[in-house]
Amino acid sequence: MNNQFKAIVINNTDDKYTASVQTLNNSELPNLPVKLDVLYSTLNYKDGLAITGKGPVVRSFPMVPGIDLVGKVTDSDSSEFAIDQLVLLNGFGVGEKYWGGLAQQAAVNGDWLLPLPTSLTPKQAMQIGTAGYTAMLSIIALEKQGITPDSGDILVTGANGGVGSFAVYLLNLLGFTVVAATGRVDQSEHLKQLGASEVIDRNELSNPGKPLAKERFAAAIDSVGSHTLANICASLKYGGVVTACGLAQGMDFPASVAPFILRGISLIGIDSVMRPKVDRIQAWQRLGELVEQSYLDKISTEINLDQVINAADELMAGNIRGRVVVNCQQ
Repeated sequence: MNNQFKAIVINNTDDKYTASVQTLNNSELPNLPVKLDVLYSTLNYKDGLAITGKGPVVRSFPMVPGIDLVGKVTDSDSSEFAIDQLVLLNGFGVGEKYWGGLAQQAAVNGDWLLPLPTSLTPKQAMQIGTAGYTAMLSIIALEKQGITPDSGDILVTGANGGVGSFAVYLLNLLGFTVVAATGRVDQSEHLKQLGASEVIDRNELSNPGKPLAKERFAAAIDSVGSHTLANICASLKYGGVVTACGLAQGMDFPASVAPFILRGISLIGIDSVMRPKVDRIQAWQRLGELVEQSYLDKISTEINLDQVINAADELMAGNIRGRVVVNCQQ
């Protein structure tokens, strides 16, 4: 471990919010038991909010953003992790409450870490990142409720987003028939290449609807919330299941109990931040088995730490599609 390292640092001094690339001493790292050389991180939407200050993501200052990382252990007080071991981290408030992955070094709790699956390289794991991991958690939840490819059409909302596009791709690999809802219908061909059999305009679901609608979908993965989630519930077939993992339209849920009582549907919340380790391991193992390198290369762009702040601005402006992988050692 070098004595100095480069990091994205966010400050808020006298109500002046700034993000910059800085060189820090490793003595400035948090006093946490596992030290890492960060190999790869990512630029997620939440990181974009943190870096640009467009959302109240950061809880304390100074903060190093980055909710994902893959690193190599350089020092460990944890019996679970050895020097030079490759490890993976998603969530647990990293990049919000605790210094995150957009740096060349990090210090974290051992409880937050997973061994990197042997089926994935460090870069592949970050090409997948929280987006793919959340999509996989959602699919596992549907499977546990008995949803199979024979159940019927599976709706994916926010299908051009990170979680949505991974959900379309993974469901197709598993043999499901996928209907993708998006606000960017001009990109329908891209979604069909990922595996969607049908693409619909999100406006079909985003306005106030009826307590019960025609039974249409066997299940759904929703990253939108609000009226969209309410309309999904109203459109599920008897015994249908929807997972909720996002709130792009809003946190409200203006729905009726009718589909729950009359059709026996289930609504399952998906939390990726504080997920128990056993669930994390299962999701990442499945991802390592399913995801193809050709797909990851198609959907991701690699940048270095010096390019992160500009990329965050572009991300918030809607000018970036797909995954942004950050090579932290470059």
